[in-house]
Amino acid sequence: MAHPVQLGLQDATSPIMEELIAFHDHALMIVCLISFLVLYVLSSVLMTKLTNTNITDAQEMETIWTILPAIILILIALPSLRILYLTDEINNPSFTIKSIGHQWYWTYEYTDYGGLIFNSYMLPPLFLNPGDLRLLEVDNRVVLPIEAPVRMMITSQDVLHSWTIPTLGLKTDAVPGRLNQTTFTAMRPGVYYGQCSEICGANHSFMPIVAELIPLKIFEMGPVFTL
Repeated sequence: MAHPVQLGLQDATSPIMEELIAFHDHALMIVCLISFLVLYVLSSVLMTKLTNTNITDAQEMETIWTILPAIILILIALPSLRILYLTDEINNPSFTIKSIGHQWYWTYEYTDYGGLIFNSYMLPPLFLNPGDLRLLEVDNRVVLPIEAPVRMMITSQDVLHSWTIPTLGLKTDAVPGRLNQTTFTAMRPGVYYGQCSEICGANHSFMPIVAELIPLKIFEMGPVFTL
């Protein structure tokens, strides 16, 4: 998860998030190169008093600075589109879990396990144990397996919400009357935190999401769902 004064993205726990981090680094490198080039040209123009007529009227240079940005945009767009289609791809999920957004808590339904349903509320500060994270801990965590494709069906009961866990590369809107879906495959066990990422009312900042990722064999045993 994130830590104080962190500058970069959170460590990836899913292949999709690894792709997003790689694309971020790719785009950031292009932006840095463009910025340095523009600063160099501006400083050169400001620090010289000479005027070159080949610069003020040059068809070749105009052609270059028209084609070059188009090529740069293509180099950014192609990997972006690839990741976009990867996030929409549904590959025979092993489990399906439904998440329903409310003001201001989440409801989870394990449709493959006898229709187990439970609510997940943020823990008030008085109920926190030493080491717990303020505004991020919940009373009932959603338990998910690792190394298995999981499909999340996400909707809302009242207003717009957004089910988001950054380290998994997940951000899916919960829309009333509409059922959105997303899939992911977690690679490492652990406890991962997220929050509602769509302004949904006065207590929007009190809708944390806590996912506990465990090995598949333990997940299939069943007692972990005892609340």
